[in-house]
Amino acid sequence: MTSHQQPRAASDHAMWEAVLGLHAFVERQLAHTLQRRHGVGLSEYRALEVLTQAEAGECRMQELADRIGLGQSSVTRLVGRLGGAGYVYKDNCADDKRGVFAVITDEGRKRYQDARTTYADVLSSALNTASADDRFARAVQALRSA
Repeated sequence: MTSHQQPRAASDHAMWEAVLGLHAFVERQLAHTLQRRHGVGLSEYRALEVLTQAEAGECRMQELADRIGLGQSSVTRLVGRLGGAGYVYKDNCADDKRGVFAVITDEGRKRYQDARTTYADVLSSALNTASADDRFARAVQALRSA
């Protein structure tokens, strides 16, 4: 390793730590507010968002897991909770008997629409707050200028 790579690695490490800290800060704000105001967790909100935007309002369970960054067993439990609330249901794939889809219901679409503005407002507020914090200011600036 050359000497000019070490400062870069230290700088990259510091920036990555800032990004992770920023992520944790914003996620806590979003999760707390979505749960308190709308009765959904952050992963549940993101699943509803993916399903709302999906063609025909349905998505294979594995694709849903990939899109929201959860493992297969975690997304199965998540869809179970959303199903219990009446926001989604599971449907078997006609072409592949092993394939299972999560399908959003009208109630799920309504819950997502109700929570969407809250999500956007809290996201902006959290980023504004973080931009005033020396630990996160550069990361927020970089994200907002991208």
